[in-house]
Amino acid sequence: MKLTTVICSAILVATGMFALVYALSGFDFLLFLCGGNVYAFRALLSLAGVAALWLLFWLIAFRPLRWLS
Repeated sequence: MKLTTVICSAILVATGMFALVYALSGFDFLLFLCGGNVYAFRALLSLAGVAALWLLFWLIAFRPLRWLS
């Protein structure tokens, strides 16, 4: 379970970095990595969506920030 959370976090960080490159330069690096294949591009974006949903579930179910207050 911890490994899944680390992998999902890495996917979201990588997707965020690709979005940063696109926002600053206009070059879509993720689409370049997919070789211009729109279906692979959408599959990677949906993988990032699933990773975000997993982290949302993890934050609700396990409340790792409970003892910060």
